[in-house]
Order: sequence, then C-alpha cells, then structure tokens
Amino acid sequence: MYKELYVFRNGIPIKAVIRNYSPDDFEALIQVQQDSFPPPFPQDLLWNPEQLGNHTERFPEGAICAEADGRIVGSMTALRLPQAMFRQKHSWDEATDSGYIRNHDPTGDTLYVVDVCVTPAYRQTGLGKWLMQTMYEVTVNLGLRRLLGGGRMPGYRAAFLENGMTAQKYLEAIIQGERKDPVLSYLLRCGRMPVEVVENYLEDEDSLNYAVLMEWNNPFWKEND
Repeated sequence: MYKELYVFRNGIPIKAVIRNYSPDDFEALIQVQQDSFPPPFPQDLLWNPEQLGNHTERFPEGAICAEADGRIVGSMTALRLPQAMFRQKHSWDEATDSGYIRNHDPTGDTLYVVDVCVTPAYRQTGLGKWLMQTMYEVTVNLGLRRLLGGGRMPGYRAAFLENGMTAQKYLEAIIQGERKDPVLSYLLRCGRMPVEVVENYLEDEDSLNYAVLMEWNNPFWKEND
C-alpha cells in the first residue's frame, strides 16, 4: 500500500506519504514512539525490533507509517482477531499479545488497533486522521466486519483529581462537548464510536489504567462475506 497526499502544517501544505513499513524503518518507528509517549507513559510499552518484525511478517497489511519532510513521523499497527474474542472484557495485552501479535488470526473478522501515534511536531496536521482512514480502507478491502481498539483517556487523571469523576462520566462529558481529551476527541473526529469503558486496559498513569473501546463498522460488510 502506498499513497501520497497533502497535509497542512502551520497553514502550509506539505506532501506526505502513507505506506506499509518494513525492517528498514524500525529505528525511525521506535524514535517516533519515544517522541510520542514520553514518561510517565511506561517506556517498556514502546516498540522493540522483535515486535515490529512480527508486525511486518505476520500481518504486513496492518503495519503502516506516515512520512513527511523526508522522515517517518507517525505509524499505526493492527491485527485480525475473531469476533468471539470480544464476548468478555479484555486488556490491551490480551488482545495484542503485548504488542507481539502472535495471536493474529488470518480468518478474524475484526481489525484490532494495536497502536496509533504521530510525533508531536506533526500533530494537528491531519496525519493521524489519514492513518485512521487508511486502516478503514484496509478493513473494507479485506471484507472485515469492523475496526476496534481501546482509546487511552489521558485527560482523565486530572478530571478525577479535580472532582472524583468516574471514567464513564468523563466519557459522557467528552461526548456532550463539556470536556476535550487528546485521544478520545481525536477518535470521535475520526468516526470511531464508543462501545464501553474498560478498567485495567493498559498500564497508563494519565488514564488511571482506563480506556474506551471504540469501533468503526464497515458499511459494506455483509454477514455472508
């Protein structure tokens, strides 16, 4: 997969590329993660070469990156899982095999998001939305039921300390436009729909370990596909 497009940085159009990533990109991808998720985010959750190798070998269609100004500035990774996996609550570790995706199921009907990130200098350019749009295209092209994944809620810790707000109430406040969250608000703008709040989804101090499962249903999917 390879596509070129323009995004706007500080009001100026810049050419960008979204493509599948390869082993030659691993060092740059790890740097993007380091830039995107500084402490207190657990640094042992950032990509390592073995995980990235599994992404490109087991499911290359779900391993994409974004380039701008001649360098990688964002990435998104996914795997396929069966619908039966989601009949009970799960954590990020359980759904993604701790990021190693050895549980990737080539027959699974759900495209599960492992990670999406854009380096801070290229946020607000639309690249994050284009990465998500590309994964929607993968969902459609493979004839899958939906795209699903847990969205961090990094603004929740501050809201909880402020007034003891529950995670569910925090989500409702975002949907009602009373609050904004850098991740959940972005996912809503991308067309993702909330499914449920999940406790102990990921070790994440800013989110108090909560996340919101959010999906995008393939409008072209048919039961007998």
